[in-house]
Amino acid sequence: MYLTAKTLTYDGGVADHVDHVLEQWARQRPDLDVSPMAVIGRLKRLSLLINTELRRTFAAHDLDAASFDVLATLRRSDRPHRLTPAELMRESMVTSGAITQRLDRLEGRGLVTRTPSASDGRSVVVSLTDEGRALIDRALPDHIDTENRLLAAVAPERCDDLAEVLRDLLESLGDTRS
Repeated sequence: MYLTAKTLTYDGGVADHVDHVLEQWARQRPDLDVSPMAVIGRLKRLSLLINTELRRTFAAHDLDAASFDVLATLRRSDRPHRLTPAELMRESMVTSGAITQRLDRLEGRGLVTRTPSASDGRSVVVSLTDEGRALIDRALPDHIDTENRLLAAVAPERCDDLAEVLRDLLESLGDTRS
């Protein structure tokens, strides 16, 4: 698709900020196909808006996104809700650079413990404490409510389609489970 000022008319109601940007580029640089900006620009704006709402939900539980993710990753792991730091990095959305600092903070709050591995004395195992489990069990329903509220404008079948399209895009960029 090659977007020009003529093809940018939007018949779905109120145009968003990205439509405005695309119209400007179509006028200023009609020689360029700015159609990728329609998707990438919206993904970037959605990411900012979504992260703002998620931060509010996490803050209501005295958490941030990375702490929530570590606790949620441990909680969804099989009993006894215990993983090595390497497994946590693989299973969560927390980067390797942030995991030690995040674990220090969570351990300091009594939400996780780190103990030497029974099978390998050189490594540790991170476990969810009862307090950590209670916190994530309180925060998770609010998190899901926030996500449902954020997606409320999209029909469920369109959410399913969107999830598939986004999975395809992630896989094409190498974000696969391996």
